[in-house]
Amino acid sequence: MLVVGRKPGEYVMIGDNIRVEVVKSKDGNLRLAIDAPKEITILRGEVYEANTSSRL
Repeated sequence: MLVVGRKPGEYVMIGDNIRVEVVKSKDGNLRLAIDAPKEITILRGEVYEANTSSRL
């Protein structure tokens, strides 16, 4: 796992076509903007876990 510190307005790239940008950081809350191709599925952690748990 890679852990990277970023400030609002900064971003990281995953491959050549997924950009994850910090758009807000306030009172310990963080907001991310994810720009990825439509064919890439993006799920919040709790939704992903619920989906994988239901498959077992």
